[in-house]
Amino acid sequence: MNLENSDILTIAEEWYDKGRRIALAIVISTWGSSPRPVGSQLIIDSNGNFEGSVSGGCIEGSVIEQAQLVIKTEQPKTLEFGVSDEEAWEVGLACGGTIKVLITLFGNPKYKLLKTLNIKRKNEKLVLHCINMNNGNQTLVNPDGSFIGEKLELKDIEAAKEILGKKTSSIYETSNESFFLHSHIPPQHIIIIGATHITQSLCKMAKIIGYKVIVIDPRKGFATIERFADPIVINEWPDDYLKRMPLTTSSALVTLTHDPKIDDLALEIGIRSKAFYVGALGSKRTHAKRVKRLSEKGYSASEIERIKSPLGLDINAVKPSEIALSALSEIVKEFKPDNIR
Repeated sequence: MNLENSDILTIAEEWYDKGRRIALAIVISTWGSSPRPVGSQLIIDSNGNFEGSVSGGCIEGSVIEQAQLVIKTEQPKTLEFGVSDEEAWEVGLACGGTIKVLITLFGNPKYKLLKTLNIKRKNEKLVLHCINMNNGNQTLVNPDGSFIGEKLELKDIEAAKEILGKKTSSIYETSNESFFLHSHIPPQHIIIIGATHITQSLCKMAKIIGYKVIVIDPRKGFATIERFADPIVINEWPDDYLKRMPLTTSSALVTLTHDPKIDDLALEIGIRSKAFYVGALGSKRTHAKRVKRLSEKGYSASEIERIKSPLGLDINAVKPSEIALSALSEIVKEFKPDNIR
């Protein structure tokens, strides 16, 4: 399993703080089948240590070798690789394609860009990483056009703002320069109400694909470190937590306790929040009772209809792990990056 970009940048900062020189390799364009999408990153130090991935393994060796030259010369390189059908098959693709990778030095000490980037990501702020492909100069651009790093022309800032507004990443070219504009969007969260068997499977699966997971359950015997080692586990009533930490457009809310005294408290907040997904465990009969309770409390039909219940895509799920897979699949299906604010 390749590390997600968020983990890679955290590791990069740790390396940088130890005095290691770092090159950043990033996929800037693809054609045909590609094992990794545009924006995928690989960090390499001067000793050849690396984390991350820019392919399924078929070009990493060449990228790491070229990164050593970039670290020595301090000059960026753009590499293009044609992946054959045979190589593509070995990494799980039906056919080959072309991958273009930019390699540049990372972590300009003058502007502390890497630390600033990680701070913004930690605080879940939209930010764009602008890399000049000709000379390696780098700038962080905020949604309002303010920036830190090497100075940009007004037209370049406007282009960066446009790309950031679309939450995409792409090459941007002027008459004499080329830039790679890489949008960093806040990570998606799954807030799970109820430390159940389904929750255990959902946490593991969600972590694999890069979600941040928080488990909330007021029942201390359920939400324990022994049962949930990796996600953040909070022994608290869900309404208390959600009032203190509001749901955002990057949040998915899932209720799994099957106990109305706990689940309803979260759902009442969730259906009036900015969350992109609100799902609740339960049969159609259980949900009908839930609808009745919420209606009697004054929630509108349109608000209640936001609840996906029975939650998950219909894959004939029966086992806890299958239900977790069904729920996670529906969450992935419902997420729309354009809605992030």
